[in-house]
Amino acid sequence: MNVPDTNLPRIIVIGGGFAGISFIKRLKGEKVQIVLFDRHNYHTFQPLLYQVSTGGLEPDSIAYPLRKIFRKHTDFHFRMAEVKHINTKENSISTSVGSLSFDYLVIATGTRTNYFSNENIAHYSMPMKTVPQALNIRSLILQNIEEADRAQSESERRRFLNFVIAGGGPTGVELSGALAEFRKGILENDYPELDEDEMEVHLIEGQDRVLPPMSEQVSKKAQRFLEKLGVKVHLSTLISDYDGTTVTTKDGKTFKTATFIWAAGVTGAPVEGINASAIVEKVNRYKVDHFNKIEDIDNVYALGDIALMTTEDYPKGHPQVAQPAIQQGKRLGKNFKKMLKGEKMEPFKYFDKGTMATVGRNKAVVDIGNLHFGGAIAWFLWMFVHLWFLVGFRNRVITFFNWTYNYINFDKAARLIIRPFKRN
Repeated sequence: MNVPDTNLPRIIVIGGGFAGISFIKRLKGEKVQIVLFDRHNYHTFQPLLYQVSTGGLEPDSIAYPLRKIFRKHTDFHFRMAEVKHINTKENSISTSVGSLSFDYLVIATGTRTNYFSNENIAHYSMPMKTVPQALNIRSLILQNIEEADRAQSESERRRFLNFVIAGGGPTGVELSGALAEFRKGILENDYPELDEDEMEVHLIEGQDRVLPPMSEQVSKKAQRFLEKLGVKVHLSTLISDYDGTTVTTKDGKTFKTATFIWAAGVTGAPVEGINASAIVEKVNRYKVDHFNKIEDIDNVYALGDIALMTTEDYPKGHPQVAQPAIQQGKRLGKNFKKMLKGEKMEPFKYFDKGTMATVGRNKAVVDIGNLHFGGAIAWFLWMFVHLWFLVGFRNRVITFFNWTYNYINFDKAARLIIRPFKRN
């Protein structure tokens, strides 16, 4: 592989998500060589993917070139490639563009969509983990509305206007709210021949409330917000199948739909080669100690969603959201500085800054410690936090102006079918 030889310690990082970039940023100026691998040449701000899929933002508002993030770092190298295998005995990795040795390896590969072994759902449903997938959803939504506009029968029109989302976590709730607002703000203006009431948004959740990781208080508030927007919420309902036309649940419900979005679960995305005993099979996450080192391997670390660090407060591991990944990346970066100087490393301790989710215009919910609230204040707080953590000043400015425009005009400007979606 064409990476310069070096006498400095070589650190390979797999994954340019929150954890990977937070780790690398802390090593700026250190006498190390860093090689970052990712299948894409950009960092994705995943909390706002749903806005790309519903026409609120263009993808360049939430994506940022990885090379640009680290262009001021010395001896930093990026390779757009897929890492296929890790050899811990020879301290090397095999990728789609060649092999490379390392002194230290940091795995921050995140998660992938979990279909729970249902092949039909994996084939016919729409996942939303990447920018291309979000663009596919956007195209499919708009294509199906166009199909509804020229449908010959009422049943066919309703199938194209029926949107079903599996999973009542933050992604599902935010998608449902955005689609409901699309119906109220866009449909009657752009498609005057369609009846707004014919477009239905169904949110299906297996547990007895939406936003299960959040407090019961804000969960109930979020459900009220959704229902006020016209979303039909189905709780304690498990999906058994989707054949491309009909969603079937285990209790016998059926939903005729041409748009079925799967946001019902994720699983870790480990790389082949690490000893199976180091992986918790049920969740596909590497078992790590309090320094994020993978158990029984001296020079290999895991960060963020792929790392399972159990503590008294988090016996099942930290939540698979941005903040634990960012904080673990920062701490490991600081610990590498200490390690390279021969100093003692400090164990990671997660500081919970709270959880939030938005439902729609002036509607969001927030859990911060003992504070649980929702409404317009929560919504403005949600916007501020997400703008703050976006990578790149340009992205913050563009997103802010898009949100301001949407707020004033009740409009989503990015409702363009740039590349029509066709299922393979």
